[in-house]
Amino acid sequence: MTIKWVVSDPLVMNGEPFCYGTRLTVRNILELRSSGYTLSRMLKDHPELRRMGVAAAYEYAGRNPDRYGDFMEPDGSLAGPGYSAAEAEGLPSRYQIPGIVIKPPTGGSAPPAGSTVGPDAGPGPGA
Repeated sequence: MTIKWVVSDPLVMNGEPFCYGTRLTVRNILELRSSGYTLSRMLKDHPELRRMGVAAAYEYAGRNPDRYGDFMEPDGSLAGPGYSAAEAEGLPSRYQIPGIVIKPPTGGSAPPAGSTVGPDAGPGPGA
């Protein structure tokens, strides 16, 4: 059986494409990435996600820039850290896309472990 990692169903999540086996949409995953979440942190915080599913979400977003343009850098890559080369080893070739799936974090871009980032985050320390 072949798993379709990104699924779109008008009766689920209001038709927003989501990762198979989760309630996380492609947009949710891109929001985490653009907030500095690395693959390992995403998998730790959301154990229902799978490595292949995250790669498929990134690849789907890369194929649909009109829908996910808010998450694209001027050079056409996705914002935030993607997979490191080591994390991408073993992925099917269709997911080994530089700048979309494979994009190691740059120095200082990831939030500290345990910090809360995103639209639901409350005021930061000292606020």
